[in-house]
Amino acid sequence: MLDFLKQSVASFQDFLFLASRSFANIFRAPHYYSDVFTQMDVIGVGSLPIVLLTGFFSGGIIALQMARALNTYGAGSQVGAIVSITLIRELGPVLTALLVAGRNASGMASELGSMKVSEQIDAMRALGTDPSQKLVTPRLTATALMLPLLTVLADAIGLFGAYLVSAPLLRLVTGTQFWSTSWRALVYNDLAQGLMKPFLFGIIISLVGCYYGLNTSGGTQGVGKATTQAVVTASIWIFLSTFLIDKVFVN
Repeated sequence: MLDFLKQSVASFQDFLFLASRSFANIFRAPHYYSDVFTQMDVIGVGSLPIVLLTGFFSGGIIALQMARALNTYGAGSQVGAIVSITLIRELGPVLTALLVAGRNASGMASELGSMKVSEQIDAMRALGTDPSQKLVTPRLTATALMLPLLTVLADAIGLFGAYLVSAPLLRLVTGTQFWSTSWRALVYNDLAQGLMKPFLFGIIISLVGCYYGLNTSGGTQGVGKATTQAVVTASIWIFLSTFLIDKVFVN
């Protein structure tokens, strides 16, 4: 038990060291802008189809599920408000982060893990290149910038999916009523949560993926293990951090 605790504390300490170095690299040269743009394309544009598809059906599902309950109380006109608050506060940021974690945290871990077991990272150090500055910081920057944008698009397409279900399909409300109640239900607190969460999630996803990739050992089997650990750990931290953020904003 004591050995397990020591290993956990040591791992968390190494993670904090990696995070601090990666953030410090943002403010010091050299800056690998081409790598940042490449990762923005991989993370942002590459994740766009699955994020939009999931956001669209999430909005439609929420509208379908809430329609019956709201009609029971004669409050069918409020479906737009409920969908907008649910998507922008919680489901939009969390679902988008989980999709990006499954797609990109695993990709980062496997890519860097393959470089680690093939000794490419050791070769970078021998040539005087800091692996955290070349490999981690561009992924950190790109993920932190792109995830809020992906979340905004997911929220927008989710509201559109809810509109299609609520107005043309179920005829609960008119289009004007839906969009009016959706917009009026939101306050600055909701928008702050909806943008703060994906920014924090982007940092978590990139650092966790890179950490497990850089600490891969055991050949190809170790790469697979690191990939799995990265996705699971990132997902757990996403739920934990959204709970803590909600606790702060609710109080």
